[in-house]
Amino acid sequence: MTQQNLYFIAIIPPNDISQEVTAFRNDFKNNYNSRAALKNMPHITLKAPFKTEAHLHEQVIHWFNNLDVPIAPFDLELHNFGMFDNIKNPVVYVHPMPNEAMATLQKAVLNGFESAFPGIPVHFHEHTFSPHMTIAYRDLAYAEFIKAWQGYSTKEYNSQFEVNSFYLLQHNGTAWKVVAEHTLK
Repeated sequence: MTQQNLYFIAIIPPNDISQEVTAFRNDFKNNYNSRAALKNMPHITLKAPFKTEAHLHEQVIHWFNNLDVPIAPFDLELHNFGMFDNIKNPVVYVHPMPNEAMATLQKAVLNGFESAFPGIPVHFHEHTFSPHMTIAYRDLAYAEFIKAWQGYSTKEYNSQFEVNSFYLLQHNGTAWKVVAEHTLK
């Protein structure tokens, strides 16, 4: 079997916001028995996880570094919380406000990916961009989700940061690690 690498592409907030989001994740761990979100850093996914053969690593890095993204740095506002109410896999997240620049960035990343790697399927859900910064998922039981959402549906949170770059992350078998940064100009 050919060795494969696992990647995804995301916006990563600055440390202060990451710490605030991690505090919400810890609340879910401590009060709603959900700790899965703590396994990765706070982020907004632009391109869902994808696999390539390991020998293509340099090609993936080169593609990412040379991706044509005609987007200038932009401000991104985080406002309160949202959820995906799925009985088998509910999700609670910090809600990024709709943003034309972020939507354009995500579309440019997807279009570039599909052109460069036509043999790697892109899930149709990725074409309907629903930006979110997950604070609970996977191991969040539906009963716990209902209890948590009673509080989080009215909980307030507001923050803002400048998106001046986005990142290619690779899973090393244990955790996701940043392997490349693409700066917006």
